[in-house]
Amino acid sequence: MRLPVPPLPSPILLGFSGGLDSTALLHLLAADAGVRQRGLRALHVHHGLHPQADLWAAHCLRACEALGVPLEIVRVEVDLTAGLGVEGAARAARHAAFAAALGEGEILALAHHRDDQAETFLLRALRGAGADGLAAMRAWRRYARGWLWRPLLDVPRTALRHYATSRRLHWLDDPANANTDFDRNFLRNAVLPLLRQRWPDTAGSFACSAALCAQAVDLLETEDAAALAAARGDPQTLEIRTLQALPAARRARVLRRWIAALQLPPLPGNGIARIEGELLAARHDASPCFDWQGARVWRWRGLLHAGVLRAPLPTDWHQAWDGRTALVMPGGERLELVGAAHFDAPLRAHARQGGERIMLPGRRHSHALKHVLQDAGMPPWQRARLPLLSAADGPLLAAGDQIVSARMAAWLAAHGAHLRLSAPA
Repeated sequence: MRLPVPPLPSPILLGFSGGLDSTALLHLLAADAGVRQRGLRALHVHHGLHPQADLWAAHCLRACEALGVPLEIVRVEVDLTAGLGVEGAARAARHAAFAAALGEGEILALAHHRDDQAETFLLRALRGAGADGLAAMRAWRRYARGWLWRPLLDVPRTALRHYATSRRLHWLDDPANANTDFDRNFLRNAVLPLLRQRWPDTAGSFACSAALCAQAVDLLETEDAAALAAARGDPQTLEIRTLQALPAARRARVLRRWIAALQLPPLPGNGIARIEGELLAARHDASPCFDWQGARVWRWRGLLHAGVLRAPLPTDWHQAWDGRTALVMPGGERLELVGAAHFDAPLRAHARQGGERIMLPGRRHSHALKHVLQDAGMPPWQRARLPLLSAADGPLLAAGDQIVSARMAAWLAAHGAHLRLSAPA
């Protein structure tokens, strides 16, 4: 058995569990002089979910030492409260460890094979996935700061087992793989063997269908990217009018691509329908929102805005600020005085309470801050976390860095200074 040539001549990090598949891949990579020359190392993720996890890590260390491959063992905390199930939570923790360990331009090699691809295709089909989901796993794609490579994706498990046994390799057998309470194990141990009785090349057929879906997705993505670029205002907003001019199917793809580009959690199964029915179909003057898994899409003034769901500033938040150093707010935003050393006297920074009024430059009367913010076109997701500055004697001097009172504007002009509000780093 020979590995395909890596698409790039970069160092390789092997995700090594110690099981049959990754053991075979370890030996194949270690036997490749070109791979050795460019750099090969391995990483074992210690999930801590099994009583023998320490013994598994020790086995992996011995296997790598025997081949002269450096191994890093990373212990992770698996969040079993995230609603992903044990399999999903362990996978999320594992990939977080891989992403953190992967160097710039480095290749992460994983030992998924053709039978894994068939299981993934079938699982996603049973969950109602479209073409993107049915494309299943890609042999090569961007990943974290580098790339993810699955060189065995066209190789059946039987061929890997033959390779490993013929060379008398030793590998781990996780007893959890026999637990059919897990969906993938149920397919692997109960469903696919039954299908093979009637259709011997079941795994090959499913893998072929996944490849065809991947080809279709590649064709669609070119037009998806163009449609997204046309609808985008800034990275976090889409123009509703441009979005609504698209066919519904294209609009759904554009919305999913936009959410993925912002690195937000994937939309749930009903996400597109809710955005269509609750946001895009809303009155032009309404500002409904849709929340899921700590993210939010918000409609406002002809735009859709997406981002991480962030709580408003606590109403009881306040502190003195003299401008000498940045004012850091709950949540990480920073308000800075730029161009002057400090204010003449400390100001009071605080959250909105409602009912505030401000005297703007060139005006004879004060105005309700609520109306000033609306007239200034400040979106509601910014208003909710807006810090206010008040003088010690009471008057409101500024709201963030965009709204300043006549008194504050005069002081800033006299000192050649300005306020600057920045998002969390």
